[in-house]
Amino acid sequence: MNNIEEIIKLAEKLICNRTGKSLSFIQKVILQESLNETHKTYAQIAQENHYSESYIKQFVAPNLWKIISATVEEKVNRTNCCAVLKQRLKNSSNCVEESNLIKTSPKINLEYPEGQVPLSSPFYIQRNIEKTYYQEIVKPGALIRIKAPRQMGKTSLMSRIIDYGSSHNYQTVSLSINNAETKILTSTEKLLRWLCANFTYQLGIKSKLEEYWDEEMGVLVNCRIYFENYLLKEISHPVILAFDEINQLFEYPSTARDFLALLRSWHESAKNVDIWQKLRLVIVNSTDVYIPLPINRSPFNIGLSIELSPFTTSQIEDLAQRHGIQILTSELEQLMEITGGFPYLVRLAFYHSAHSKISLTNLMENAATDTGIFKYHLHQQLWHLQQNHHLANGFEKVIKETTAVDLEQEIAFKLKSLGLVNLIGNLATVSCGLYRDYFSDRCFKENRQLAFGTREADRFFWR
Repeated sequence: MNNIEEIIKLAEKLICNRTGKSLSFIQKVILQESLNETHKTYAQIAQENHYSESYIKQFVAPNLWKIISATVEEKVNRTNCCAVLKQRLKNSSNCVEESNLIKTSPKINLEYPEGQVPLSSPFYIQRNIEKTYYQEIVKPGALIRIKAPRQMGKTSLMSRIIDYGSSHNYQTVSLSINNAETKILTSTEKLLRWLCANFTYQLGIKSKLEEYWDEEMGVLVNCRIYFENYLLKEISHPVILAFDEINQLFEYPSTARDFLALLRSWHESAKNVDIWQKLRLVIVNSTDVYIPLPINRSPFNIGLSIELSPFTTSQIEDLAQRHGIQILTSELEQLMEITGGFPYLVRLAFYHSAHSKISLTNLMENAATDTGIFKYHLHQQLWHLQQNHHLANGFEKVIKETTAVDLEQEIAFKLKSLGLVNLIGNLATVSCGLYRDYFSDRCFKENRQLAFGTREADRFFWR
């Protein structure tokens, strides 16, 4: 780790300990550029990161120096920040008392890990690729795809992309396919009218859906006309339209093909029609698409795509520090083996360790049991498998084998979406020690009593 990275890490730690909050993306950029020898101006920083110069100069930078000054109890500005923080880094390396002060922070307001990580949360770990997403969303007609298994941070990242757009005066519409009823998902017309109605409502625009909807035109054309001739003309700024859990549609192939083809056509239209450049799309899904889609009608082979990965050891160490935990190398290795670095599982372990003041080693002793800290999560995973005997059969094969197992594509993708397996092609292995140990002791055949038909079971699986 170079000297600048060490200084930034120290500054973040001190600020988090004092305020309970972490630095924002743009605050980190300003601090890093202020420490670098290149000495970029605020104007350059603003241009490179797609912010207005006045916003950086008048709000972000002054607030940053105010926070750092209060934290180190010394006047800090852009000119002297490097010298002040270097001295503090030197002191922290040589003085045991100060080192202990950093590691034993004031009382931390713990946050139980469930659902989306709040925008203001000090426990959100920023991934290195996030800057790329922020730069992409401000491009005309942008399309961003976020893919990862459940509870990997997809929705948290999506909300931050939306928040970044809001800071640029973009309008935003966020829709989760989870909120659409089954009867809506079974009909292309109902789904597109649901989309138009929600888009109109969230932007506060008067609905004119009936005026633009002509049954003789076809539902795909109707939806396009409503957006192109009315909605996009009513807004003066770009709008981010984000779809969470788009994979819910895969259980309804006919509806999915029409809807996904429509999104693809909107993105393509931005290349030739100015008004479509206002629309920026974000698509979030927890599994690869397993229904057949023509290449030229799929939105999954265009735009900017990245698959979120489990936490690295350095990210886990960072998260431990934010919880006030001094993690040992042996504990880090054990936690990585048990959780596979899955963000939700790691956060849950740190929450319980910090809240109950119990060492990670002790917590991990009964991790894969019905009484351990992961019990509710494990029961939920077991429930998912019980609702779909095809998934249970597939995972049972993976559990029993010591080598990678070749699974049917749809089964492999669904198991991966749950985080239960890692895939190389269709070859599946258990994703982490927690699942291997817990499910090795269970016989799925004795527990497979489906309360629903196959289609409805799959529907409940995706919920």
